Amino acid sequence: MLPLHVDVAVVGGGAVGASVALAAKATGRSVLLVEARARDADVRDPRVLALSHASQQALAASGIWHDGMPSTPIDRVHVSQAAAFGRTVLDRDDLGLAHLGHSVAYSDLYAAAREALLAAGVPVAFSSRATTLRSGGSFAELGIAPDGAAPHWLTARLVVLADGGGLIDQLPDVVRREHDYRQCAVLARLRPEIPHGNVAFERFSARGPMALLPVGDELMAVWTRSHDDAERLIALDDEAFGAEFGAAFGERLGRLTPTAPRLAVPLRLKVANRIVSRRVALAGNAAQTMHPIAAQGLNLGLRDAALLSGLIARPGDAGDATRLAEYARRRRVDSLAVTGFTHSLVTLFDHQDPVSRGARGAVMAVLDAVPTFRKQFASSLVFGIGG
Repeated sequence: MLPLHVDVAVVGGGAVGASVALAAKATGRSVLLVEARARDADVRDPRVLALSHASQQALAASGIWHDGMPSTPIDRVHVSQAAAFGRTVLDRDDLGLAHLGHSVAYSDLYAAAREALLAAGVPVAFSSRATTLRSGGSFAELGIAPDGAAPHWLTARLVVLADGGGLIDQLPDVVRREHDYRQCAVLARLRPEIPHGNVAFERFSARGPMALLPVGDELMAVWTRSHDDAERLIALDDEAFGAEFGAAFGERLGRLTPTAPRLAVPLRLKVANRIVSRRVALAGNAAQTMHPIAAQGLNLGLRDAALLSGLIARPGDAGDATRLAEYARRRRVDSLAVTGFTHSLVTLFDHQDPVSRGARGAVMAVLDAVPTFRKQFASSLVFGIGG
């Protein structure tokens, strides 16, 4: 039986939405989380996520991250460009951490979030879609379509949108700006001939930027290509793809052997012009969806969730205007900096002329040679900016 009113309604059962719902429940708020997937859904998603140390700690505090979580530590991040000088290496010792972060499969993290919600007794409307949202002065109205049941309406002091769905378009003062990169991310699991040593790689080449995340003894490769070339790469046999990827990446890890089917995902930047409306807050993919080049999307979303959770924990009306205004103000710098940085990387490294390559190399060389700059840069990636 779905409630008619709650303090906090959360749309989206991923790590961001689950974090907010768990925090709200822990403070004694009445909560409902709306999740499109079934309770027993077997999520098969090949994506691998890079979580910073701060994100991993936040998930552990919420009860989502547990000791048995299948994950791989990331101890260093090696950034370089092909056919040009300059590189920088971010190391766990720069920040005095056991690990800079962890890689985890999307399906494993989603399953852990679902288990944490159920264990904490958070009410979840599984197999349900949030179809209608009306924001107002004293409360918001949320229309829910449960699978196989009659439509349901409820009111909430605060509605948190934590997915990439279309409810944002129903808010009169929120507009999502979209930039189509006209590219795809080609995802591929690879087995390296030389052990990766818990190092993540960012490599920029004339054949497109590529990232490699350690996953157990293997690597998850994310290679940015045009739509046509992505289609061609997907169609290659494993040997041909491994050889082409290896030629672009270099010989640092020896021969790279594909171990799973490849997938191409279209890339777009989506950013909301504002992350609050009356009685509504946006977090995670609802607030911003970014290019995966710097692996910062989920980390940014979890920082949204952490701040929003702290504000909800304060006594009083969970969705009052003052509280939401503070959320928007305190998330602005971090969000703008990370989305701007990520977008700039895509465009900056798209230029392959000698002057551009030299300038990029000089920046990376200085960053690598000056510990203060390197540590500050690493800290911003792990912990965020401002707030």
